[in-house]
Amino acid sequence: MATTPAESLARLRVVIPPNVREVCETLAKAGHEAVAVGGAVRDALLGREPGDWDVATSARPEQVMALFRKTIPTGLQHGTVTIVTGRGESSHVEVTTFRGEGAYTDARRPDHVVFGVPLVEDLARRDLRVNAMAYDPAKHELIDPFGGQRDLAERMLRAVGPTGDVYEDAVARFTEDGLRVMRAVRFAAALEFELDPDTERGMIPALPSLAKVSKERICEELRKMLATRQPSRALRIAERSGILALILPELHAGLSRWIADRGLAVQSWLERVEAAPAEARLGALIADVAKPEAMLRRLDRDAVKQAADLLRRLKFSNDEIAVASVLVGTVSAARHVIDWSDAEIRRLLADVTRPHARAAVALWRADGVTGLADRAAAILDRKDALATSELAVAGKDLIDALAIKPGPSVGRILAALLARVLDDHTLNTRDQLLQIAQGMELLLARDQEGPP
Repeated sequence: MATTPAESLARLRVVIPPNVREVCETLAKAGHEAVAVGGAVRDALLGREPGDWDVATSARPEQVMALFRKTIPTGLQHGTVTIVTGRGESSHVEVTTFRGEGAYTDARRPDHVVFGVPLVEDLARRDLRVNAMAYDPAKHELIDPFGGQRDLAERMLRAVGPTGDVYEDAVARFTEDGLRVMRAVRFAAALEFELDPDTERGMIPALPSLAKVSKERICEELRKMLATRQPSRALRIAERSGILALILPELHAGLSRWIADRGLAVQSWLERVEAAPAEARLGALIADVAKPEAMLRRLDRDAVKQAADLLRRLKFSNDEIAVASVLVGTVSAARHVIDWSDAEIRRLLADVTRPHARAAVALWRADGVTGLADRAAAILDRKDALATSELAVAGKDLIDALAIKPGPSVGRILAALLARVLDDHTLNTRDQLLQIAQGMELLLARDQEGPP
C-alpha cells in the first residue's frame, strides 16, 4: 500500500517498464502529454505486480503513428494505436488518445469518441477512482484528480466521475458500460477491498445494461472472480445486488431449495466456493442447481445436463463444462446419502470417471461432506479400478485365454468383470478375473446359441 507521495513516486519510477517510459518520453519531446494510466499504476502503488501498462496521450492517432517506426492500428476509431518496441507481444505498448465519449447504445462501447479533451476528463470516464490515476514518467508526476490514493489507503472502491456524487457517478459509469458492474465486484475480490455502499447502490439501475453484455465477457469476469483468493468478496455482492439473479437465474433459484433460511443457504454457498480448490471451484459455484429430489447413489444425469446447459449458455469451454457438470451431478448423492458402502462409492467414482474423481472429492470436502470425501480419497489412493481399462486383464487376454473371437462379447465380459471389481476390489488380479471370465464366457456363448 502506498504511504507518502514521495514513496509512491519512487515506486512508480522503479517499476514502470523501460519501453513504456521511452514511449511516453518520445511523445513528450514532440510536445504531447503522455502518461501511464489505469490498473498498472494502481497495482504499482499497491506493491502488486502490475499487468499490462497502457499509455494515454494528447496526441491524435495519426500523430502517434508518425512518431514511431513500427505501429499497429489497433482501434483507430477509438483512438488506440499499438507501438511495437521490440520482439514479441511483451514489447507492445498500447497508446490511446485522451477522449470524451458519446452515448453507449449497446451498453458496452461508446457510439463515438471525441479527441482533444484534457487528461482529467479522460480519467473521469473510467470506472473506479483507483483506476483513474496516471503517472507522467517524463515529469515524474502522479496525477490523481479524484482521490484514488485515498481509496487505496482506505481499501475502498468508489465510482469515478465528474460530479463527485458517488451514487450518481456510479449509475452513469455502470449504465453506459454494463460490464463495469462485473468488473467492480471482481476488483473487490482481486484487490480484497470493500465496495462503497453508494457505488454498490449504483449497480442496480445498471443491471439492464449488464443484460446486454455478451456472455463471453461475463464468462471471463466469472473466471477471474473464481481465480481470486477470496471469491466470496465478489459473489456476496453479486448475490445481494441482483447480479446473480440476472446472470445465473438457475443458481439464484437453487439457493432457496436446500435450506429454508436463504441467508444460511447463501453463506453455505459462499463458504463452499471459498473452500474449493481451483479445479472444483466452477462446480462449487453452481452446485445448487442440482435438485434435491433426486437422492441417488449414482451420478444424477439430469443434474449433469442442467449444469452443462447453463455453462454452455454462458460460453464456458468444453473442458470446463465437462468437469463442472459432472461435479454438480454428484451433489444430491453426496449431500443426502449417509450409509455408503465402499462398493457404492466406487460406483459413484466410476460414474464421475478417474480424470474428474479428485475434483469431485474436493467439492464434497468443500461442501462439508468430509466422511464421503475421506473414504473416496482412500479408494483413489489405493488405485481401485474404476474403468475397464484399469482391470488386470484386457480384451486380448480374454481372447487368448478363452479362445474367443474379437467382438462385442469381449466388451460385455470386460463390463461384467468391472461390475464385480467395483463390488470387491480384491478381485482385480489376472488369475481371478480370468477364472470369473471363464464362467461368463460360457453364459455368453449359451445366450448367443439361443434356446434349444
